[in-house]
Amino acid sequence: MSLNQTPRGDRVHISLFGRRNAGKSSLINALTGQNIALVSDVLGTTTDPVYKAMEILPIGPVVIIDTAGLDDVGELGQLRIQKTFEVLNKTDIAIVVVENSYAGYDFEKDLLRRIAEKKLPVIVVLNKIDQYETEALKASVIEKELGHKVIPVSAAAKTGIDEIKRALIKQLPEEEDKFSIIGDVIGPGDFVVLVTPIDKAAPKGRLILPQQQVIRDILESDAISIVTKEFELRETLENLGKKPKLVITDSQVFSKVSADTPDDIMLTSFSIIFARHKGELAELVHGARTLDTLVDGDKILIAEGCTHHRQADDIGTVKIPRWIRQYTGKQLIFEHSAGFSYPANLDEYKLIVHCGGCMLNKKEMQYRILAAKGKTIPIVNYGVLIAYVQGILPRVLQPFPEITL
Repeated sequence: MSLNQTPRGDRVHISLFGRRNAGKSSLINALTGQNIALVSDVLGTTTDPVYKAMEILPIGPVVIIDTAGLDDVGELGQLRIQKTFEVLNKTDIAIVVVENSYAGYDFEKDLLRRIAEKKLPVIVVLNKIDQYETEALKASVIEKELGHKVIPVSAAAKTGIDEIKRALIKQLPEEEDKFSIIGDVIGPGDFVVLVTPIDKAAPKGRLILPQQQVIRDILESDAISIVTKEFELRETLENLGKKPKLVITDSQVFSKVSADTPDDIMLTSFSIIFARHKGELAELVHGARTLDTLVDGDKILIAEGCTHHRQADDIGTVKIPRWIRQYTGKQLIFEHSAGFSYPANLDEYKLIVHCGGCMLNKKEMQYRILAAKGKTIPIVNYGVLIAYVQGILPRVLQPFPEITL
């Protein structure tokens, strides 16, 4: 991924919902002008949510999510429907696709109720109007039935597609809702030193995503980015000729970087920055205190937003459990989840430790935090936890005075 590309986590997520064979995949192809979604007359062609990062003109970079049918059947079908409903947790705009052959709209009403509960903008589309002549009448009936304006379209004939795009543009998040990652802490001309250990799990020759995003944000703030490794930090600081405004480090090397960074230079981590950017940093800081109350036998969930190749000293499965055991001195039980699914049985955990969430959009990260809060389960992220157990949390929160311990 180049620095000019928009990361998936920062793209508007547009999800399509509807029954099997409503034409969701065909509509995606019509919206994008590409044959990117598998189309078939066979019911249930889409079995799991499919994510596609792309550009839709004139909307811009988006993630399109194609979902399984709301009317899927059987035990496996119910699991697919549950996966479809989980997509709402990461959706910015929902498109509900219906067609003219339904005897009733119970599936759609249930879905629209769930969408309303999450306060999501929604567009209802009546597809396949090329197959009948009374689409205007049918649309008015559906509008009355569902209580939503309906856009008549034909994905096959590519009619009505511009109307959907215009509706999407009206529902896009306002630009002022998008805030920078670190730009409000630094100013033009400031030096910012990034300490970036070479992650063995990252593709060869690449910086990992959070590092790329922070570099881009620094450049857009007209500040100056200096990138170094942890063993070269002391020499880098001595040779700069100007005191940096801020040092940002990978949380895994907090201890060494904190020791090598003078006290008059602010210090934080990529993980903490993204906790602030996509979640509720104050809530995560509060969750760190739970470490002091854990007892033998307590169960801890370590959750990651993506899947990656596990290394021998993997942070989620090895380092985090080791640091927690060393800090608490307790015999604890650790369980793990990774990827887009988030466990429903949160009640059994005394603490959730989450990654920085660089691959999750803001809505999904906030959902995960709210799900924990709703069950009064404390939640903390990697960077906050590591800083807490190493006794440097007050220092690494200095760039963010709105957060109090």
